[in-house]
Amino acid sequence: MKNHSLFILFSLLLCCATGCREDELVVPTEYDILPFEPSTEVNPIGMYLLNEGNMGSNKASIDFVDFKNAYYVRNMYPERNPTIIKELGDVGNDIQIYGDKIYAVINCSHKVEVMDAHSLVRIGQIDIPNCRYIKFDKGNAYVSAYVGPVAIDPDAQLGAVYRIDTTSLAITGKCTVGYQPDELEIVGEYIYVANSGGYRVPKYDYTISVVEKFSMTQVEKIPVGINLHRIEADKYGKLWVTSRGNYGSVRSKIFVLEKESRFSRKMVVTDTLEIPCSEMHIQGDSLYFYSVEWSNQEEKNHIAYGIIDVRTKELVTDHFITDGTEKEIEIPYGINVHPITGDIYVTDAKNYVSSGALHCYSREGKKKWSVRTGDIPAHMVFLYK
Repeated sequence: MKNHSLFILFSLLLCCATGCREDELVVPTEYDILPFEPSTEVNPIGMYLLNEGNMGSNKASIDFVDFKNAYYVRNMYPERNPTIIKELGDVGNDIQIYGDKIYAVINCSHKVEVMDAHSLVRIGQIDIPNCRYIKFDKGNAYVSAYVGPVAIDPDAQLGAVYRIDTTSLAITGKCTVGYQPDELEIVGEYIYVANSGGYRVPKYDYTISVVEKFSMTQVEKIPVGINLHRIEADKYGKLWVTSRGNYGSVRSKIFVLEKESRFSRKMVVTDTLEIPCSEMHIQGDSLYFYSVEWSNQEEKNHIAYGIIDVRTKELVTDHFITDGTEKEIEIPYGINVHPITGDIYVTDAKNYVSSGALHCYSREGKKKWSVRTGDIPAHMVFLYK
C-alpha cells in the first residue's frame, strides 16, 4: 500500500524532532499498520486516544487511529511539539474536540492542554487545579475540578466548574459545586455535575449539582447516590448517571433522571438500575457499558460488557463481545462506538504500569483487530474532516 511507505518519512522527521531535547529521554513516535484498507472517503478520518499514564510519572500521551491511511500512531505529542520540555503532562483524564481545537484535560498537571485538532500542534494551556472533565456549549468550555490537592482528606474542599472562552482560552467564570465533581453534562441552559466526594471517603457526596450557565451559579443539588462518576444525556433528554458505590457493601449502579414535568427544569430520579457500570457511551438508542467489580469473597474482578436500551431502560445483553475474545482483556478501561460503522472500541489497561491495548469489535461483537497503546489507555474522541 502506497500510504504505508510514509512511516519511513515520519521516522526521519522524528530524528530531527528529538534533537531538540538532547538532555532528556524522549519516547519516540511509532507507526503500526492496521489490518484494513486505506480510504480517502472515510469520515470520521480518525480517532484520538488519550493514555492516562501512571500518576507521578509524567507519561500522559496521545495516540491516533488513522482511518484514512490505516495506521496506528503511538505517542504523537512529542513529535508535533518538540520544544515542550515536559511533554503532555501527568495523568490524562479527558479529551474532546470542539471546532478546530482538541482539548486534553491533564489532571495532576492542573491544566487543559489545547492543540490544533488536525496537526496536534500546541496552541496553549488553561491552568485549572485538579481538573477532571470537559464539555462545550455555544463557544464556551466547561471544566469540572476537584480544586484541592490530590489526597484523601475528610476535610477536602468543595469542587468547582470553570467556564472558558474557546476563542481567547480565558477563564470567564467559576461556580462552586459539590465535593470532588467528576463528569458533567449540558442540557438546555443548565450544567449537571456528578459529585463523587471521593477524597472524603467514607463520607462520599451523593448529589448532582445543577449550574445555570449564564450566571455560573449553582441553583440546585439533586440527591442521587453515593460516589457519582459518569453522567450522559440521551436524545430523549434523560440523564444517565453512574455510582461507584463504596467498593464494598454498596454496589455500583445506574440512575436515570428525567424532568419532573414537561415545562420544568427540575430533574428527578425516575429509575435505579441495579447494574454495575464503570464506563458508558450512548449511541442512538443503545447505552454501551462495561463494569469491573472486585469481589472480596472471591478475590477477583467480575467484568461485564453490556448494552441497555435507553427507551425501555432494559438490559439487552451483558456480553456485547460475542466471540469469546473478551478473555484477552485484563482490565477494560475505556469505551467508544464508531458513529458510522458501529464498530466498538474497548481499551485494556492491563497491569496499569506498562503498555495497554486497544481492541476493535464489529457491531456484532466479533473482534476485528488489536493494537498496543500507551500506558493506561482511557479516553477516545473521533476526528472529522
